[in-house]
Amino acid sequence: MNKKHLVVIGGGAAGFFCAANAARMNPGLEVTLVEKSSKLLSKVKVSGGGRCNVTHACFSIAEMIKKYPRGASFLKKAFHHFFTTDTIQWFKERGVELKTEADGRMFPVTNSSQTIIDCLMKEVNKYSVNIIMNAEVKTLLVQQPQFEVALAGNKILQADYVCIASGGYPKTIQFEWLKNLQHTIEEPVPSLFTFNMPGNAITALMGVTVENVVVKIAGTKLMEQGPLLITHWGMSGPAVLKLSAWGARELQTKNYTFKIMVNWIPEFNENTLREKMQQLRFDIATQKIINRNPFLLPGRLWEYLLQQSGIAPDLRWADLPAANQNKLIKNLCVQEFEVKGKTTFKEEFVTAGGIQLSDIDYNTMQSKKIPGLFFAGEVINVDGVTGGFNFQNAWTTGWIAAKAISSAGG
Repeated sequence: MNKKHLVVIGGGAAGFFCAANAARMNPGLEVTLVEKSSKLLSKVKVSGGGRCNVTHACFSIAEMIKKYPRGASFLKKAFHHFFTTDTIQWFKERGVELKTEADGRMFPVTNSSQTIIDCLMKEVNKYSVNIIMNAEVKTLLVQQPQFEVALAGNKILQADYVCIASGGYPKTIQFEWLKNLQHTIEEPVPSLFTFNMPGNAITALMGVTVENVVVKIAGTKLMEQGPLLITHWGMSGPAVLKLSAWGARELQTKNYTFKIMVNWIPEFNENTLREKMQQLRFDIATQKIINRNPFLLPGRLWEYLLQQSGIAPDLRWADLPAANQNKLIKNLCVQEFEVKGKTTFKEEFVTAGGIQLSDIDYNTMQSKKIPGLFFAGEVINVDGVTGGFNFQNAWTTGWIAAKAISSAGG
């Protein structure tokens, strides 16, 4: 009796998870994984600065889905099948312990993404998954009840099941080979990017991190709180990256030109800070403002804010003119910056957009239009903020697809 054949398209986290689990759950299934490049699991390799942010230590589905600008209600249902606890357990059973950092991100205890890659490679080898590299899919033909997968170089694969786990595509045209599958494709736009501020004086402070700020995009409801990193091109860090994810579509319509307001000390607003200033002028009257930074901001940032407020280095708190004090209050609480352009954060590069979720059954990841066709990972219109959420989407959708295929595949 001929074995049923599953072809998984894409050698990333979702593709590997689908291939390995399907082969394990159904030993009677032949599984082939095709990857268009010469690298497998390349995003896993670079994620989290080479440490691989496997998932997030969040064990409430209601809380977890708040981290997905697109796809939250779809994942709310999917997470009931395979969630963060299952991810941790899956890797643990294969000898990979994960640890939780203060911000909730989870990494292998080895602090090396190679640990995750080795684990996944071992798993696909153990269950005899056939891997074909440098194999770009040119066309995918539906010939019910089978599929014909045409690779570059005129190689043809016949498949009973296909799981598309090809990742997010930055341009609509890259979805061309999927167009004939009657699926609606939500236009892709970049998500998780840093803000460029060409020529702004703040860029001289590159490398300075501020632990807790609030960043708001002018004229919108978009606002995020968290750490901010000043770079030589502008601003980055979790607060900015989260903002870029939630604002992915809106910021694209603005052509990435907009204003932001930064509150460097979120425990204050302009009114409460004005009261605090009166007290400071009394309490530390004789001290030089530059030497006495009462808000515990990084020294270079404090000097920059004083400069921007026209405050001379040797001025004492008691002698601070009202006009300069008002300027300093504004700069501390609502400093305005012009953003002109973005830089994609390479290691966490994510695209918003992809296969429309209403076309996919969340219980199986199977297409509602074409039986035997499945989707997993970022190719579907789901994306999360930075912190392990995109990988959790990959593990969840990859596992659900694997389970459905292994059950169906005789």
